[in-house]
Amino acid sequence: MRPDPHSLLRQVFGFEAFRGVQAQVVDRILSGAHTLAIMPTGAGKSLCYQLPAVALPGCCVVVSPLIALMHDQLRAARTLGIRAASLTSVDADWRETQDRLVAGELDLLYVAPERASGDGFRALLERSPISLFAIDEAHCVSEWGHDFRPDYRLLRPLLDAFPSVPRLALTATADRHTREDILAQLGIAAEGLVISGFDRPNIRYAIQPRDGMGQQIGDILAEHAGPGIVYAQTRAATEQLAEALGKDGKRPVLPYHAGLDPETRAANQAAFLASEEMVMVATVAFGMGIDKPDVRFVVHAGLPKSIESYYQESGRAGRDGDPAIATLLWGPEDFMRARQRIAEVEPARQAGERARITALGALVETAGCRRAVLLRHFDEDPPPFCGNCDNCLSPPASIDATLTAQKLLSAVHRTGQSFGLAHLEAVLTGKTNDRIVQRGHDALSVFGIVEGEEAALLKPVARALMVHDALETTEHGGIAFGPAARGYLKGEHKIELVLTPKKERRRRRDTGANPIDDPIFEALRECRRDLAKEAGVPPYVIFHDSTLRDMAAIRPKSLRDMALVSGVGIRKLEAYGDAFLAVLRQF
Repeated sequence: MRPDPHSLLRQVFGFEAFRGVQAQVVDRILSGAHTLAIMPTGAGKSLCYQLPAVALPGCCVVVSPLIALMHDQLRAARTLGIRAASLTSVDADWRETQDRLVAGELDLLYVAPERASGDGFRALLERSPISLFAIDEAHCVSEWGHDFRPDYRLLRPLLDAFPSVPRLALTATADRHTREDILAQLGIAAEGLVISGFDRPNIRYAIQPRDGMGQQIGDILAEHAGPGIVYAQTRAATEQLAEALGKDGKRPVLPYHAGLDPETRAANQAAFLASEEMVMVATVAFGMGIDKPDVRFVVHAGLPKSIESYYQESGRAGRDGDPAIATLLWGPEDFMRARQRIAEVEPARQAGERARITALGALVETAGCRRAVLLRHFDEDPPPFCGNCDNCLSPPASIDATLTAQKLLSAVHRTGQSFGLAHLEAVLTGKTNDRIVQRGHDALSVFGIVEGEEAALLKPVARALMVHDALETTEHGGIAFGPAARGYLKGEHKIELVLTPKKERRRRRDTGANPIDDPIFEALRECRRDLAKEAGVPPYVIFHDSTLRDMAAIRPKSLRDMALVSGVGIRKLEAYGDAFLAVLRQF
């Protein structure tokens, strides 16, 4: 008899209803159908294989790219009462795990693609009852994807060796090319594609040019409580930013990058997972292995690799569905560095890399809805107005600055393509100094042709021309023509400038959906902290903030009442119900 998924959803996970396409995906798996599920971060992808793992006889094998991610999900699954284990290079109990697998005593087994694609692992599975293959972060299988991993392409023989076992591929980030490649590489028919949509309506997107970045990020930290991630572009920048942001001691700030020793990296990551206030300054090496639902903000201190990367990295904010912000701070030099890196990849991939840079340029320069640009990139029709990005909330003005761009390009040309922007501004606005007079630049036809308010446009115009590959910097800090310069000089292409509204600094702390100064909610959080410390798990593994909010609002007086709170399944009710009831009785 087929198990009732809705009954398991309530009993094991504590939820009354499936979200989004969860029910569709689970139904396909329970009927034995191969499936590729495209679901945004925070949409509950793990439930799509965890519930079938409980429902079906045998073990679900989960292929996951990072040990940290496996162990994070392992803790959460065990807290729900799911019999879960992992086989990784750091697991000392691998013999016991293999014995439990063969004996049919596991619901979930997490492995890395390197192990899953080996002959020894296939031989182990042939002696074991297997219910499902789940391939997490499935975009890693595609060379079109932003995070290609060759070991993922070796999984097909394992899957084909068990033709009657359903396979479920899961990812949050896959454009049309990537989706088609995943289907082909993993042997999933086109009708197995389930897309829930890419929109994350709880995330507020904002994009600004870098202008005193330390102050810009400091303002975000001052305005938004809760854990946050700041992505820096280099290891050195990570260390410097972490030191600068943590200097005032108002909240804990730690660095994370591949250059730190493994013990420090592990300790910093564990501290971040356990904290309700910490800021992690990190390279993009940090994040895929983080399943922390209560990250309230993500800041990019530089341009990401692609829109797919930005979507995934910014999507680490607000996985719990509560309000979160994603802020990108960029500079024209980011685009120039990105173009320089194109020469380092094989020729077959260069056109794709150029397209990625162009797409990022459209995202940072748009005067329209940011969310619309993101959703259109993933072939999804956006609403005309999202109401939760910087441009929708404070519509910017835009002006045609094509003539100013021509003046600046003329000045670059006539001064020999070797001077910096400050010198070019001085020439164009008619200022004289020893350097200008010595070089005869006060006699040029472009001297003094920019007057009044137009002078304020020179910096943003230079920035826009760099984004469009019309200007580039020389090794000595001067400005020279880029490949696209001629078209802009002749007026064949327009330069439309977006004028960012002045932002008023706010003094209040935005805590998202959580109540402020509510003694009941704070007491429940303190109880959660104590239980988490005792169990050696992050607080969110015990209960999400949304569950604590429900407790504070419903005020259950008995275990029977507590079972009605969203997120409280049977196992968690038995383990933690009495402790939280004791707190509520105090009020």
